[in-house]
Amino acid sequence: MKKIAAVAGLVLLATFGVTAAHGDGTDQHEVSQEQYETLLAQCSYAGTGKARCRSTVKEIYRIGAEDTKLDCRTYGGVSVCGTLKLSQAERACIRDSTEGGISFRRAEVECYASS
Repeated sequence: MKKIAAVAGLVLLATFGVTAAHGDGTDQHEVSQEQYETLLAQCSYAGTGKARCRSTVKEIYRIGAEDTKLDCRTYGGVSVCGTLKLSQAERACIRDSTEGGISFRRAEVECYASS
């Protein structure tokens, strides 16, 4: 059971594109205040559970200098940062939307937020 939890944790960390923090803040990924707030806010759309998502963000990230390599985008009034963990239904929504002429990035955000 511990192995499954450890693997799940690593998958979640990989989703955010960072390595595990030691808990002392030194290994946390530094992002701007705005990026941090966006990462926390996008948890309201996370299929993994809002509390779990917020806890993971707080563990992985710390406020500091802006990360210019972190992919942040806003569409339809919804802002997200980083790689989104998408459900099968969200991926199908993106496929349908892009086939209808919407850009992938816009479809990704809108489908993530509407699930």
